[in-house]
Amino acid sequence: MLLSIRALVVPAVLQRLTLLVNHLLLAEPVAVQRLLPHCGKRLGVELSDWPALLPAPPVAVFQVTPAGLLEWCGEAEAVAAAPPALQLRIAAANPALLMVRLAAGERPEVLVQGEAQFAADMHWLADNLRWDLEADLARVVGVLPAHQLASLGAALAAGLKRWAPPPVKP
Repeated sequence: MLLSIRALVVPAVLQRLTLLVNHLLLAEPVAVQRLLPHCGKRLGVELSDWPALLPAPPVAVFQVTPAGLLEWCGEAEAVAAAPPALQLRIAAANPALLMVRLAAGERPEVLVQGEAQFAADMHWLADNLRWDLEADLARVVGVLPAHQLASLGAALAAGLKRWAPPPVKP
C-alpha cells in the first residue's frame, strides 16, 4: 500500500516543485540567462543518509530546457538515461529536522559533484533566488491580507528557528 501511495505522491510533488522553481526562475531574468548555457544538461538531486525505516525517496533528475527553465525527467526516464552532469546530495539523516531548518531559511549540508561551471551557476541560483510570497499572495487575496499572512509566516519561521536545535558538528 505504501508503494502505491508513493507512486502517486512522488510524481505530483516533483511536478509541483518543478513548477515552483520555474516560477522563481521566471521572476528573475538573470537566473534564466545563467541556465541557458546549460541547455540539455541534467541535474540530479538525492537525499543521502535517509533513515532505513522510511521509504527511500527517488533521485530527482531535472533537465535544463532551451528556455532556461527546469523540467523533471520522471522516475523511469531518469534511471534509463545517462548520469547527470551535476549531482547534489543533500544530507537527510533526520528528515524532520531538515524540513524545520529549510522552513527557517537555513541551508542544508550538500555534497556537489560534477561540472564546475554548472555547479557555480546552481550555487548562484541558490544564493540569489528568493520567493516573494507576499507579492504572489497579493495577486490572489489582495495586498493587506497578503501582508498579514506574510507577517504570520515570518513569525512562524522565527519560532521554528528558535525551536530547532543547532547542528552538531562532528
